Amino acid sequence: MKSDDVVVCDPRPLTLTQRFYLVEVVKGLAVTLRHFLGNLFARKYTVTVEWPEVKREYSERLRGRHILLAKPDGSPRCVACYMCEEACPAQCIHIEAEDDPTSPSIEYEKRPKVFTIDLLRCVYCGFCVDACPKEAIVMSRTHEMAFGAREEAIVGLDELMQKGPYEQLDLGYRPYFGAPRSKIELPIPVKAR
Repeated sequence: MKSDDVVVCDPRPLTLTQRFYLVEVVKGLAVTLRHFLGNLFARKYTVTVEWPEVKREYSERLRGRHILLAKPDGSPRCVACYMCEEACPAQCIHIEAEDDPTSPSIEYEKRPKVFTIDLLRCVYCGFCVDACPKEAIVMSRTHEMAFGAREEAIVGLDELMQKGPYEQLDLGYRPYFGAPRSKIELPIPVKAR
């Protein structure tokens, strides 16, 4: 018993040439050969980039390798508050804190004894950068990383520390790009009539 709401779709029977698949295979090879020769000689519509000679342009806010910024005395700006470790969805950040005996102020009473990031586990979301209250961790635009072993991908405090002046770093994503937070002008609200 058939209902009017049910539509039965029977496939069309295969022709003799389709049953042998020879014509269909030749059609598929023709498409492959057309694209191959087009990329080889015409190069009008190719999307392939000849890396490493030609590098693709990326956004200024690219999320690449992490950098721990330094205070003027060269020590890490990080106060080991564990905010980045808690915000990390991949749980790739590990911090162990210690007291900072050289700190004269209450603002920097702790410092990281151990700060490691597993770059193979990281998803480069930038949550650690957003969570940091001291803007101690930022992301660079370095994204080409290769490792021979898994242990090489776990970078510590010495590899993460800022190398060189802040202005010369190739910084990517950071939470307050541009003007400092205190100088951002908010629009004046319009009074309702």
